Amino acid sequence: MYSEQFYRLALQYQEKFTNTALKRMLRFSGTAAKLFLQPDLWRSKLNKRGKTLPFLLLNDQIRRQVDKELAIMEKENIQLCFFTDAEYPYRLRNCNDSPLLFFYKGNVDFNSDHTLAMVGTRNASDYGRDCVQKILSELKECNIMTVSGLAYGIDTAAHERSIENHLKTIAVMGNGFQTIYPKANENLSRLIVDRGGALISEYPYGTPPDRLNFPRRNRIIAGMADATLVMETGVKGGSMITAYIAHSYNRDVFAFPGSVFDRMHDGCHELIRTNVAAIVTSGTQLIEMMGWEEQQKSVQTTLFVELTDDEEQIVNLIRNNKEITLDKLSEKVPDLSPSKLAGRLLGLELKGVIACRPGKVYVVV
Repeated sequence: MYSEQFYRLALQYQEKFTNTALKRMLRFSGTAAKLFLQPDLWRSKLNKRGKTLPFLLLNDQIRRQVDKELAIMEKENIQLCFFTDAEYPYRLRNCNDSPLLFFYKGNVDFNSDHTLAMVGTRNASDYGRDCVQKILSELKECNIMTVSGLAYGIDTAAHERSIENHLKTIAVMGNGFQTIYPKANENLSRLIVDRGGALISEYPYGTPPDRLNFPRRNRIIAGMADATLVMETGVKGGSMITAYIAHSYNRDVFAFPGSVFDRMHDGCHELIRTNVAAIVTSGTQLIEMMGWEEQQKSVQTTLFVELTDDEEQIVNLIRNNKEITLDKLSEKVPDLSPSKLAGRLLGLELKGVIACRPGKVYVVV
């Protein structure tokens, strides 16, 4: 009998199952251990069409790999965040392609009230870096956490300026913890953790920095954030991929404008032109557009309309939180499908009970 942690790590090596299938199975079984030890808990419920489903694999090779990973995690102080854990980022959990698990170093609340992804070119100009500083210096009073990819250029500036402005920052890596890539950011990676942020990776310890991993990790950067801000980029590259992923998640996307004579701003201008991103030129604008202003006073609201049980539950959740994002609300009412929740919210808006602010934040009016 192995630990739950052991079985969770063993799920990484189940080549016959997708992450989506494993998540469905976990809903039936409750734990990773039961997936292996009590397969009937999920096989009968998952097998709706009479197909022969494979069993999860736990051979000697997988056992050795998991034992090795566990030993390294203990030695290197690497922690594991699993899909069913309370600390798993709720914004990311609501993305269909979210990772089943990820490894991390640091001690940070992944469910910060406000989270901003900042991305851009590796060949950042002085203008681009100055714009990062401008934005973050104006956000420092708003208790915002930033997310980026630890790459050269804008990513590095985003992490460095976040630390400088006393904002926690998360670096999402495209490789395992054996290597910090790029090597020039080793000191920065340690500083991120020391200042209350975190390094995270969905890849096992020895995974090298492969070029195919970096576009894939961009979905985590976009999925962890309320909004993605593209600072400086051409029309092709990882930053554009991240922006389009965020847009597909129905998250807010912003882009910082630049000179029309500089090709490194063409991507930002294209995102704005196609209405994928809204233009933003200051942190103050971003706060206003996302509805991140500090609430100066609470307003006592009396409802004079009749509400269904579902509607009353939703209104109470919003009121108790003062304001709440759609992702967080979806997590707190798992009995309602996304389409049903959207219908209830629309009904409450039409009744004048709630309002939707920028950033898909709901408040009681």
